[in-house]
Amino acid sequence: MARTIAKDHDAKRSQILKSAAKVFAEAGYDRASMTQLARECGISKANIYHYYDSKEAVLFGLLDTYLCDLRDRVCSVDLNGVSPDDRLRRVVAEVLLAYQGADYEHKVQSGAMGALPEEQQKLLRAYQREMVQFLSDTLQAVAPEVFEDDAEKLRSATMSVFGMLNWYYMWNSGAGPKAREDYAELVANLTLNGVRGL
Repeated sequence: MARTIAKDHDAKRSQILKSAAKVFAEAGYDRASMTQLARECGISKANIYHYYDSKEAVLFGLLDTYLCDLRDRVCSVDLNGVSPDDRLRRVVAEVLLAYQGADYEHKVQSGAMGALPEEQQKLLRAYQREMVQFLSDTLQAVAPEVFEDDAEKLRSATMSVFGMLNWYYMWNSGAGPKAREDYAELVANLTLNGVRGL
């Protein structure tokens, strides 16, 4: 007879992944142990292994969940009927708001993705590429004459915007929605005023 799934199955998986983000970010993925993870979760190692069969599986589950959810949130911003400038403002703000509460996940993504097998990395990078393309399309619409025949310039500008956003957690850890919206406005203004002068 097949084993039934516990009612709190999804909640337990989420708890393990959230705890793993903290442990992997603070200790470093290579140095972190399943014992540390079990302690952080407040459950036994055996219980963790019921959900994930290895530390690597936990890492992939963490990054897959984080990046898929991030991609879905950012790429579903409603831009219908909005001017190109305001589209950029909305997307930039949504990225920063989506990062809120995910400083540990962000740090693990930056430092530990390379520990996964190449096939898993490809899947995770695909999520990232979709977000990059979404922002790139949004940015191109702001100044089509600047980027029309220069894909490299568009890529550089897009990655520069992500650069300003991706490291926000390092100097503003714990920033709330208002601070994030204010910084998003700054980034959008820098970008809007900058790209038109390229």
